[in-house]
Amino acid sequence: MKYHYINKSENRKTGPIPTTYSERGTCPPSCPHYEADCYGEDYFTRLNWNKVPSRGVDIQALIKQIENMKPGQLWRHNVAGDLPGAGETVDPAALGEIVRANIGRRGFTYTHKKTPQALQWITYANLWGFTVNLSADDAGEADTLAATGLPTVCIVPSDTPQHTTTPQGRPITVCPAQIKEYMTCAVCQLCQKADRKTIIGFRAHGTRAKLTDQRARRVIPIVKG
Repeated sequence: MKYHYINKSENRKTGPIPTTYSERGTCPPSCPHYEADCYGEDYFTRLNWNKVPSRGVDIQALIKQIENMKPGQLWRHNVAGDLPGAGETVDPAALGEIVRANIGRRGFTYTHKKTPQALQWITYANLWGFTVNLSADDAGEADTLAATGLPTVCIVPSDTPQHTTTPQGRPITVCPAQIKEYMTCAVCQLCQKADRKTIIGFRAHGTRAKLTDQRARRVIPIVKG
């Protein structure tokens, strides 16, 4: 697998932090957004993602780039792509190398890989300080994933208020970058906090937001009055 490393992102949402892309082959076909309404298919993101096989580097070169980050650096793994490993699987050796290189730094990412094997390695990654958020596709699935004790995010309908709850009463906080124009990942840093008490909700967005919004509405979050 190849990886593309960007030392200082120009993405408005992430802010000026290091980011990476992983090859498309890392994405699990079980993801409902696979080759459909994935935000990675938005024009500019897709352009970068499609170039990973030709301009990307191998895992060892990526590790050196992570190790060259300054101590305490916040960085996002996988603007597009998923954890190392083809499809539904996780490559524990490659993930372990990323986790080791991240020690002393503040990396975070998201995953749609949810097999028992994947959850095992994701748990280890979080314990060692590399925050891997489980990605749910509606608030009902967020309850199921949050029950594992792992940090969880979920897609919510586009009109979801800033603070709401899942059907089982777990708190959801809509991504602050979608609420406040000045907010970025570099400032917020909430998704990097593996021990946070809230699920992060991402309002459906992107060029295919209508389909994503329909998926999220399979379970409407319970709005607190």
